[in-house]
Amino acid sequence: MNNIDDKIRTLEEALLEPRKHRDMDLALKPMDNYKCTPGGPNKQPLSFSASWNLKDRPRRIALLLDDCQEEYRPYAVGILPNLTKLVDTFRTVQSESDGVCIMWSAWSRTFDDGISNAMDRWYGPKGLRPEDPENAVYIFNGLPGLKPLSDIAPTEKEVADGWFYHGKHLDMFWNFDENGNSYLDEKLKANGIDTIVIIGLWTDECILSTAYAGNSRGYDVVVVSDAVATATANHEIALKVAGSTVANVLQSKEVIQYMKNDFVTGEQGAVKGTSHPDGRKEG
Repeated sequence: MNNIDDKIRTLEEALLEPRKHRDMDLALKPMDNYKCTPGGPNKQPLSFSASWNLKDRPRRIALLLDDCQEEYRPYAVGILPNLTKLVDTFRTVQSESDGVCIMWSAWSRTFDDGISNAMDRWYGPKGLRPEDPENAVYIFNGLPGLKPLSDIAPTEKEVADGWFYHGKHLDMFWNFDENGNSYLDEKLKANGIDTIVIIGLWTDECILSTAYAGNSRGYDVVVVSDAVATATANHEIALKVAGSTVANVLQSKEVIQYMKNDFVTGEQGAVKGTSHPDGRKEG
């Protein structure tokens, strides 16, 4: 168990000590991405937004296509043009930079997959009727439903190189290799990725879960508001939550413009380390 110091210092006391990775002059300035609760006690925060933008620094960036699969085509129709534009743009930039990756996942919980965990208890044991299914845990269209949307599918080489996998949980990082490490995290770390751009389905489930997981692992997170969708009424709510907690919520045209005109390839390890689970910078 990791214990903190016996003496927990006040903020005033802590600010008197130098911090290796912090610019103290910058830290003491007011935050322009923060609002206080009107009349609230102790100036409790009302909301935050991302203090960074994509053009702030050179980056190593990955496009994550979360569950963009054939079974969900009816729900993806409205965002498919933006998905296509984003994939095409990232592929073009990828051909010129070693700091750009694209990863596809497909939701693949099945009735006979041998997994029984909290998700089964959350959704409950009912609604598995093949003629009129309701339970969101399971794939009902069989193997064809697990294939990536043909419009934006990975190439044979991309599949062979491990850039497509079948997910088993809401969070794209929740697939593990033989050593117990996150499959996605290891692929991204191997390429020095420090920023992830999340698109696909569902906004209020897999998108939100992956955004939180990515932030916890030290990635700058972008959620593309017009390239994600959901089957529920919670789309806008999920975007608002993501944008006020862990992600920079942008439109596809903003991301595309950045990749075409402003993207600069960063050096591996410049801002995100690989030795710690939380992605803290080494040195």
